[in-house]
Order: sequence, then C-alpha cells, then structure tokens
Amino acid sequence: MITAPAPRMSQILSPDHRTTLMAAAREVKIPHSTRLFNEGGRADRFWVVRSGTVALDMRIPGRRPVVIETLGVDDLVGWSWLLRPHVWHLGASAASPVHAWEFDAERVRGLCRDDAVLAEEVTRWVAQVLAHRLQATRTRLLDLYAPYGSGTHE
Repeated sequence: MITAPAPRMSQILSPDHRTTLMAAAREVKIPHSTRLFNEGGRADRFWVVRSGTVALDMRIPGRRPVVIETLGVDDLVGWSWLLRPHVWHLGASAASPVHAWEFDAERVRGLCRDDAVLAEEVTRWVAQVLAHRLQATRTRLLDLYAPYGSGTHE
C-alpha cells in the first residue's frame, strides 16, 4: 500500500491566506540531530520544511523511540499547537540539516481568531495532515508489531 503525500499548505490555503500566514513565519536553520520537540512538551510553534528531513518519533516503553515518519520539503512539522492543551503527541528531530519556516503558534492562533476563513483553512490543512500522520503511524506500528507487518514492503 502506497500512501499519497501529506497535504501541503499551498494546496489548502488561498494565496491571500498563505501570504497572511507567511507574514507570521521566520526562516530558521536547524542542525542535524537537533531535537525540535519531545512528546509531552509544550507545543508553542510549528514548521514547514524548506529543505532537509525531520524524523517524527514515538516513545515505546522499554525501547528506543520509534521513527513513525520522515518529513521533507513542504511538509508541516507539528500539529499539536492547534489543539488544546497544546502538548506534543510525538517527538521530532532533524534527520539532516533542515531549513524551515518557523511559526509562532500563539501568533497564528491569533490570526485565526481574527479571520474565520483563515481559521477554517488552517484547521482543514492541519486535520488532513493529522489524518495522514495517523495512517502512517498505524502502518509503522503494524510493521513493527503485527505478525505479518502492514504488507507495504512487497
């Protein structure tokens, strides 16, 4: 089973709303192996990858964190900032040097409070990414723990 790539901001947000959202971004360089966030930490920002890769991981008791998905160009890193209690549900680290747009979550939530259409578009984007991540997590956990795996590696 091959899954489609996660939805991109440019596929969901109107050009005007992309411009509004990008005004809240700053360009960052993240060195290889840098931890972006840990499961259970405060979700106060998010990123859109410009280049490089970010590994999303999940803690498994008694084991090293398991990489659930590797994100690349144009992928959203982080969705927990949108939903209360604004706590990370996964962890993430730079799997290579990363250039990204970093967004302050409080500022973006404020923009969304001020513009209902922007809020709807951002929520739809994050929801579609979240659905994609849940499927990727399911597939990865089946690969690790099901007797015959997910069947994606034939």
